[in-house]
This record gives sequence, C-alpha cells and structure tokens, in this order.
Amino acid sequence: MPYSEIRGVPGVPAQAVLGFLAQLTQQVAPVGIVLVAQRASGSLALAGAAAAAFSVGAGMGRPVQGRLMDRRGSRPVLAATALIHVAALLALVGWAQAGGAWWAMAVLSWVAGIGLPPISLSMRIEWGRRIGAEGHTAAYSLVYLVQELAMLVGPLAFGLLIAVASSSLALGLVAVAAGAGTLAFSLALRAGATASSRGRGRVFTDRRMLVLLAVVLLLGGVIGALQVGLPALAAARGAPAATGLLVAALSLGGIAGAAAYGARSWGFRVQARLAGLMLVLGLVLAPLVLVGALPLFWAVLFAGGLVLNPALTTASLLVDEYAPAAQAEAFGWISTSIGMGGAAGSAAAGVAGDLFGHSAPFLAAAAFALGGSALASTLLRPGRPGTV
Repeated sequence: MPYSEIRGVPGVPAQAVLGFLAQLTQQVAPVGIVLVAQRASGSLALAGAAAAAFSVGAGMGRPVQGRLMDRRGSRPVLAATALIHVAALLALVGWAQAGGAWWAMAVLSWVAGIGLPPISLSMRIEWGRRIGAEGHTAAYSLVYLVQELAMLVGPLAFGLLIAVASSSLALGLVAVAAGAGTLAFSLALRAGATASSRGRGRVFTDRRMLVLLAVVLLLGGVIGALQVGLPALAAARGAPAATGLLVAALSLGGIAGAAAYGARSWGFRVQARLAGLMLVLGLVLAPLVLVGALPLFWAVLFAGGLVLNPALTTASLLVDEYAPAAQAEAFGWISTSIGMGGAAGSAAAGVAGDLFGHSAPFLAAAAFALGGSALASTLLRPGRPGTV
C-alpha cells in the first residue's frame, strides 16, 4: 500500500501532524534536564544522573503503558501520561529555580520519563488496525518517519528558544506544547480506538518474541554506541561543533530510509529482511574506523541511517506475528529493549574509546549490528513456534 493510500485513510494526516507535535520532548527532555539540573546544582555528574533517571523511567513505563492500552484503549493512557509528563517537567523547572535538592530533580525526571506519552506506540496500534496487513510496512515506516522528524526539529526549536529566553523557560514551553499535542492527538483517534478484544493475551506466549527483543536490544546498542562515538570523534578532530552535523546525517538518512522503505512492497520474508538490514548496517558502519575526512564520514552516517529506520520498522512487523494478542504491550517491550540496548551500547563504546581510541566506538556499533543480524537469522529456522 503506497503512502498516498495511507494519507487517504480518514484521520491519519491529522494524527501524523499532532503526533509530530506530541513527540517534541523525546529528544528535548533529556537535553533540557541536563541544562536545567546543571545550572541548579553546578554539577554535570548530577545533571547526567537526572537525565539517566528520565531514560530509566521511560524504559520502565512503556510496557506498563502498553498493557494498559491493550485493556483500556489508547485515549485514557495518552491523557494520563500527558498530564504526568508535563506536570513533572514543569515541577522540575520550578524546583530547580527554587534551588531544591538535586535528588528531587532526579525523582521528577524519573516521573517525567514514566509519563512520556506513548505516541508512536499508539500510532502503530491505531494505523495497524485500520490498514490491512499489506500496508503495515508503509504504516510503520510512516510512524518512524514522524518520530524522526520530531526528534530532528524538537532540539532545533529548543535551541532557538534558549537563544531568546532561557533553558528553563524553553523546556517548559516545549513540554506544554508536547502535552497539548498529546491531548489533541488522543482526541484525533477514532472514537472506537479502545481496547482490542484480542488485547488480553500474553506477550511471550511465542518464545520467538524473546529472540526479537534480543535482536532489538542489539539494534539499540548500535544507536547507543553512535551517540558516544560521534561527539568523541568531533572533539578528537578539534571540531566539537561538528557533532550536530554528524547527528543530523544519521537523522536525515533515517528520514529518507523510512520514506523509501515504506513506499514499496517487499517480497522477502520479514525475518530475512531484518537479518539482511542489520547485516548491511554493520557492513556500512565498520569502515567508519578507517574514514578520516568528516564529509566522507557524514556520507557514511547518512547511508547508515538509510538502513537503521527500516530495521526498526521490520522489527515492528514481527510483533504482528509473534504477539498479536498483546500488541501494545509488546511494542512497549520493543521500546524498552531499544533503550536498554542504547545504554549498553553507550557503555561499551565508552570503554572501547578509552582503550583503543576515538574510532573504536564505531567498531562497537558495527559489532552490535552484525551480532543482531546473526541472531535475527535464527528466526528463519523452520518449525512450530515455542511457548514460554
């Protein structure tokens, strides 16, 4: 199903626009928390702990949110999380302005992460139910396309607000805008977007779901390793400002990859696609260890982005097959696995960089991708699904 047909489904264009607005804090919140907490505490380490608390909260919250969505529907969960997320961020800003204890800022950051609204999860569930199975590749690609755009535009808007105001005011404004977008997005869902009659099953009835989560964890490791490697490389080259351009290369590649991947039909099995995409991702990233010129580095990162988002989309397609009776919770576990993998990848890249130099994190990223490809290939084996 081409994008033109998806856009013709009533409500989808409005949901895409509002979903973009609602996801502005996904990248802004961690950065804003660091800036606000560091200014209040005077410690980058404490600010980093607050940002880590946000990520931990988000990882913990997604499966719970998904389980509630399977049983209660998307609307009440979106409304509740919007209020929790915005209230926690505004409380954090106020507490920091008042010079409150740093541990309370960490707690508020954790609460803000717990309440991070499940927008992309809601879009996958809503669009997946309204569009036939033949259109899920395009639908899930569009979900990641909207998310990637929000993650690209959000920090840019945040930076402009900081330039004309302050980091505290900027974080508060972006939080309010995202909260309003979330509430509007929930209202844009179909009135019948309630719990599915199928949404009362178990996520891990099919043990292949556990293998898929492991594959996605390794895919998250790629992202985490790159998040450490890119600023380290730019700093080593004496051009720390180039970090933004390098990150933008990956994001722009992701946007282009999501758009291209969903624009056509694919004849290969979904499992084969996932294994192949992660293999290509590893082979694309491995040469970064040898690349010297930053423009060439930018081009290779763009190519990596072309493959990264299609791999995430393909993993979502396997949720349809492995956990059809508890999709929202399963998608929540996918998000958690990406976050856990990101933390593991960042840690591994940091150690590799200290031991072997600033190019080593990219070798770590390639190793995560190739390991994920090997693990994904086990899903190709014939046989009946197992249970746990």
